[in-house]
Amino acid sequence: MRKQIVAGNWKMNNDLVHTESLLSDLKKQTQTSNAEVMVAPTFTNLYHAFEALRTTNVVVVAQNMHFAENGAYTGEISASMLKSVGVETVILGHSERREYFNETDELLAKKVDAALTNDMRVIFCFGEELTDRKSRNEETIVKNQIKNALFHLNAVAFKNIVLAYEPVWAIGTGETASPEQAQDMHAFIRKTLANKYGNEVADSVSILYGGSVKPANAQEIFSKPDVDGGLIGGASLNAEDFYAIVNAF
Repeated sequence: MRKQIVAGNWKMNNDLVHTESLLSDLKKQTQTSNAEVMVAPTFTNLYHAFEALRTTNVVVVAQNMHFAENGAYTGEISASMLKSVGVETVILGHSERREYFNETDELLAKKVDAALTNDMRVIFCFGEELTDRKSRNEETIVKNQIKNALFHLNAVAFKNIVLAYEPVWAIGTGETASPEQAQDMHAFIRKTLANKYGNEVADSVSILYGGSVKPANAQEIFSKPDVDGGLIGGASLNAEDFYAIVNAF
């Protein structure tokens, strides 16, 4: 059975004081669903978050990592560095990394390989922009992003991969894909996996929706058969809102 997952991506928000406050608020919340809960603080606060949440069921994940194990890559973080502070899951391919830092599918394939080589789990992000949706090219864009970065892997590797569909036009804009739009794309993604790896693999991979999920719309989005959870941005910065989304299951 596929895992239900709600992951909070804090992006470049929260210094140590604000992180401590949010972590304290998270620990006070009650979880009434069976969803796996994750949060992704900034690099500087990863170890603090790991220690603070060690006795809870909340998994601390990283927002990014480099493909190299070490070397002259000023400002970068490797997989082994993440693991040394207790982090074993990483978000890769977020639309903001693609847009602002020019991360390509080829680069992301190398990052995925590095994470898997280090026995890490990957939350792999992809999705179309508004121009792609308007030109009805969204399925081609999504298929190519998955194919170029992941289809060199063998089927076993997908035990450590979670997919996150992000319609770029619905991130931080207040716009949200309708539950029907989300379901249609998630079903297409699952079919794309099935065509390459077979139904068993496709049916085992969790596919998250990322794009302005809020307490008001989470239950309807999560009720769709191919939507296995959410990658949450802004709403994850408020513990009460975040857990309202978690409990939408």
